[in-house]
Amino acid sequence: MATDPLLQPFQLKHLTLKNRIMMTSHEPAYPEDGMPKALYRAYHVERARAGLGLTMTAGSAAVAKDSPPVFNNILAYKDEVVPWMRELTDACHEHGTAVMIQLTHLGRRTRWDKGDWLPTVSPSHRREASHRAFPKQVEDWDIERLIRDYADAAERMHAAGLDGIELQAYGHLLDQFWSPLTNTLETPYGGSLDNRLRFTFDVLRAIRQRVGEAFIVGVRYTGDEMLQGGLTASDGMEISRRLKDSGLVDFLNVVRGHIDTDAGLTDVIPIQGMPSAPHLDFAGEIRREVDFPTFHGAKIQDVATARHAIASGKVDMIGMTRAHMADPHIVRKIMAGREEEIRPCVGANYCLDRIYQGGAAYCIHNAATGRETTMPHTIPTAAQKRWVVIIGAGPAGLEAARVAGERGHAVVVLEAASDAGGQVRLTAQSERRREMMGIIDWRLARCEALGVEIRYNVWAEVDDVLAEQPDVVIVATGGYPLDDQPAVGHDLVVNTWDILSGHVAPGKRVLLFDEAGDHAAMQAAEIIAATGATLEIMTPDRTFSAEIMAMNLVPYMRSLQRPNVTFTPTYRLRSVQREGGELLASITSDYVSQDRLDRDHGRHVDQVVVNYGITPMADLYFELKAHSRNGGEVNYDDLIVGRPQAVVHNANAGFQLFRIGDAVESRNTHAAIYDALRLVKDL
Repeated sequence: MATDPLLQPFQLKHLTLKNRIMMTSHEPAYPEDGMPKALYRAYHVERARAGLGLTMTAGSAAVAKDSPPVFNNILAYKDEVVPWMRELTDACHEHGTAVMIQLTHLGRRTRWDKGDWLPTVSPSHRREASHRAFPKQVEDWDIERLIRDYADAAERMHAAGLDGIELQAYGHLLDQFWSPLTNTLETPYGGSLDNRLRFTFDVLRAIRQRVGEAFIVGVRYTGDEMLQGGLTASDGMEISRRLKDSGLVDFLNVVRGHIDTDAGLTDVIPIQGMPSAPHLDFAGEIRREVDFPTFHGAKIQDVATARHAIASGKVDMIGMTRAHMADPHIVRKIMAGREEEIRPCVGANYCLDRIYQGGAAYCIHNAATGRETTMPHTIPTAAQKRWVVIIGAGPAGLEAARVAGERGHAVVVLEAASDAGGQVRLTAQSERRREMMGIIDWRLARCEALGVEIRYNVWAEVDDVLAEQPDVVIVATGGYPLDDQPAVGHDLVVNTWDILSGHVAPGKRVLLFDEAGDHAAMQAAEIIAATGATLEIMTPDRTFSAEIMAMNLVPYMRSLQRPNVTFTPTYRLRSVQREGGELLASITSDYVSQDRLDRDHGRHVDQVVVNYGITPMADLYFELKAHSRNGGEVNYDDLIVGRPQAVVHNANAGFQLFRIGDAVESRNTHAAIYDALRLVKDL
């Protein structure tokens, strides 16, 4: 492995980076009061301990009060950030990992009703589509203040002992000066490219005056906005040359595209079903032409792609950010020759989508990420070996089996189907979401390595479970679609699972009623629409697909915005009945009277597809309760703080009983896996 391109050091000015793998700047939204406290530090230290060469902290750390974060970012404009960043930096340095931070002013990419309710500022009054604020056009005194704010923030990071900083340009204030689409100023900061770059170089000069020549400074920017009238690839190349020639910058971090819309953001940071490494060649062109240290990261989710990026000389440092959220120990496993054990990033983008909805970043199938202070990435061995029987081989059951195996327990999984995967396997029937099977395949491989036995085609009954004489029984049987809705005519409808599985073919005129707002409805809609059927997607909600967050919704909308598909919000399916050779779907609404609806609403179709969500498949659990030591009870206080479960209702019973995942209630894949991890890690 000594000759592995990824493991070779890289000299950046005076700083030796021990390998070529980095996490690009990102904000997982773990700060407390805008400060990177214990959890934030633990998150980065976990990856440093595993051998990461460079960790870039704090995507979009705010340099000024009129750049209020739209999610939980680090507040770099506060002096109190210095000791917190020093603690994080020192802890990572102990493991030989370099630390940098990304500083920015968001410009128009925020809102006036956040933080201190100050006006947003930008070089024009043009609103950004994503955040919807109409900015104030910057004045001369704003520019002077903003330059000072950048320099102050950089000085704080220098004082904290970081190895360097990165200025965020693309989509943020610096880039808003660069782009003709967002700069309507007159000279000296508007008009020609020279003038549009002036603010950036003023900022860089001010930073250098504060931090000196040795401190590392880079810029993350778009080399091509891919928008009509915006910055072109030739503009990006010229900007790259000027950044290098200025002598003020030590590295370039190149992306391509624009982030002012959900669709644009998703093209810059692709999700599952989209091409891997879509901007790598473009970054390589800039490195080749400019001949300057170049970093890059955008859906580099596997080691082979990362290795190619370095071996081919396209870039000098390669970012694997979401990949390190899925598995923080990538570098350690590469060094040990155990790449096959790396938990794969499946591109579900649960992490980023949660951030953009104001939540903390969680990996869809590594529930320890973002919980490093309470959840282990490395499972400790149990003091006493136990016999664990798990019912169901979906994501919850397999995670329970994996963790129990890591604990050293003997484990058997009883699965009714002929294959593992549960609802994930159904989801992965769609070509665009087939990467989801990585959640299952990785766990199956780990279970095999740990000696977990999986018995397929076993419909477990009470006697089957009792015959195993288990110490612990975990019911992870998942759920099934609600089949008693609508109250009138539920025997005439099909559910989305029927469409996804291929058990029912789409009709020619279809009403798809979606009350759950999850992936099942949109996946079924894609299948139906692709046949050319006339499709109406109806929801009682005021927005579509409430459980599908912004970036995940983009590919669905791209496939469904076609003439044969219509969207109808705020209406509800009341009943279905046969009328001649077709179906009559009666419609109601939460907003108007039924009398009014009866006069002019109703749909004549040949198929009604419904998505009411799922209900737990928990009969076996309830049948086992009386036979168990704890009656199925979970002490939530103990669960939350990480103590073993010790409830006893029947001291004569031989086993503890638990249920997890959708066998409890309808949630999502991450919740199912988290259920399993936090319960079983203490068994």
